[in-house]
Parts: sequence; C-alpha cells; structure tokens
Amino acid sequence: MRLFIASPVVLDDFVGVQKSFEGIVKGRWVKEESLHLTWKFLGEHEQVVPIVSGLRKLSPLQEPSALQELGFFGKPARILYAKTEDESFFYAKAKMFEKAGFKMDRFKPHVSLCRMKQIVNFASFRRKVASFGSEKLGYILPELILYESVLTPQGAKYRVIEKVL
Repeated sequence: MRLFIASPVVLDDFVGVQKSFEGIVKGRWVKEESLHLTWKFLGEHEQVVPIVSGLRKLSPLQEPSALQELGFFGKPARILYAKTEDESFFYAKAKMFEKAGFKMDRFKPHVSLCRMKQIVNFASFRRKVASFGSEKLGYILPELILYESVLTPQGAKYRVIEKVL
C-alpha cells in the first residue's frame, strides 16, 4: 500500500482560484475533495499496524488553521500551493512526528493545488500568485489521517485507513 499522513483542507473558493489562473497555467488541479496538507509521505508498506501505532501517539491540531497566500516550487516551477498561516507552528508539530518515530526529512508545510505542466507567461503567473497576498483562502482541519493513495490515470484516489481527531 502507498501511504501518507495528512490533514484535510477546506478552501473558501477553490473554483475562483482555478479561474484566476486560466490562460496562465496549464496543468492538473487537485480535486477539491482531495485537498490536504501532507505531514509525511510514507511510501509503500505491507503492514499498517506499526504506522497506526505511531499515529496514535500524535495529537491533531487543536483548531482549524488558516491558509493564506499562494506559493510555488520546483525548477522549473511545477507545484502551485497554498501556504499555512503560521509555518513555525507546523515545523514544531513536525518535531512531534519525529518523536513519534516518523522521520521528517524535507518537510515543507503546504497544500498542493495544481501540478503545473506549463506556465504560459511566467511574469503574469508571478503577479497572479502575488495578488493573493495574505488573503485567507481556507483552513486546515484539526485531524490527522493515514491515507492509502491509489494512482490511476485520472489521478490519485485516497482511502482513509485511520483518523486521529
């Protein structure tokens, strides 16, 4: 099983965000019901019991956490994402994951919105990303979920294995 630990996300106007990038970005947008902040990608595992044991040592966020601003990464830019309101809090939470036995290499708190295949005009793209400023986009739900990810030609399908509320 291909596994990861994440917190689900709700965006206030995901359709509006997508429309604002029409003609600027070509790529695959994440399905709204699949939006999440990935804490740890675990990869392929036969057994989930040890992972569930580690997950149960963790506590979820105490309350929903705001998402504001957009960002992108990759060279060339490949992922358009929503940023968390307080990254330092999320890095502190990642240290709790390490104490529970999850190695947190390359952790960057973000919510992937679009896997970009092409940016038609990079200057317009940068201006559009900046235009979102510190606007509240939505929030991260106070849950930790162990998901199985099944890859299909239409994109990844997620199945909940365990929740910590």
